[in-house]
Amino acid sequence: MLHLRMITPHHLTERVVELIDNSVGTTHLVVLAGAARDPEGDLVLCDVAREAADELLQEMRGLGIDKSGSIAVENIDLSISTRADDAEEEAPGEAADAVVWEQLAESTHEESTLTITYAVFMIVATMIAACGVVLDNAILIVGAMAVGPEFGPLAGICTGLVQRRPGLAGRSLFALVVGFTAAIVATTVFSLGMDALGLFHEGMLDDPRPNTSFIWQPDPFSFVVALLAGVAGMLSLTSAKAGALVGVAISVTTVPAGANAAVALSYGDLGQMWGSGIQLAVNLGGIVLSGTLTLIAWKMLWRTQQDRMVRKPGAPLGPGGGI
Repeated sequence: MLHLRMITPHHLTERVVELIDNSVGTTHLVVLAGAARDPEGDLVLCDVAREAADELLQEMRGLGIDKSGSIAVENIDLSISTRADDAEEEAPGEAADAVVWEQLAESTHEESTLTITYAVFMIVATMIAACGVVLDNAILIVGAMAVGPEFGPLAGICTGLVQRRPGLAGRSLFALVVGFTAAIVATTVFSLGMDALGLFHEGMLDDPRPNTSFIWQPDPFSFVVALLAGVAGMLSLTSAKAGALVGVAISVTTVPAGANAAVALSYGDLGQMWGSGIQLAVNLGGIVLSGTLTLIAWKMLWRTQQDRMVRKPGAPLGPGGGI
């Protein structure tokens, strides 16, 4: 269940209440007339099944509540209520499969914005991966994959393309490009510093590295894994199963490929640098492709599900003439 808190202008409150009353999957409606001060209006609260939330939010935005008032959505971790159980039964589909597109866009917006924290995570993850590739240490490689924050911008690109939000897609692409550029430049300097200290040397890069040589030797499996990771990552976001993102993070060699390219650049090894660059491009492209296709397929599937959604008995059609 989700909890909706809305500030509505006085002249729209009755229509908002009517929408909630007539929508399946809603319950626990509360109206506090004149409770809001900034902006001035009424406070309307209700709970809605996740499966029905996206349609209700679209109708609220159709009334202009997002412009003249506000709409806040919170996850309900526990709701002990027979009415809540009945509301979830009314709504078609399963909560785990439901996509709240506004929530997805907001979460990817936060994760795909270029910030100092994001850049530092990218740089640190790439430096850890650099140590891993030089030492041929798989544990360090996995650790770097888990630390890397690059899936946020990748998800933002996918969401922006599917939702036709060029601003989100452009901002995400900018964060991705700048993040990797800064990480590779910083890691190149880091590699030169480690070489000056005698901790890195060129022979370590040229020695056989059975545990990490795949990083700069892309093959068809690289693209296949990237495709699968993109599907899993987007599903984890749309179904709010964020724990699956850890598995996605350690399944693709984006950060390690950037790290190997940086170390190779510091020693002038153009062969490994080129191979690592191809590996990086293959993985990023595969994730964006499969992530975008996953969202498109999920949107079509959920639209079919919503076509089966019915109003409460006796309820009139919504402002759009129906669902």
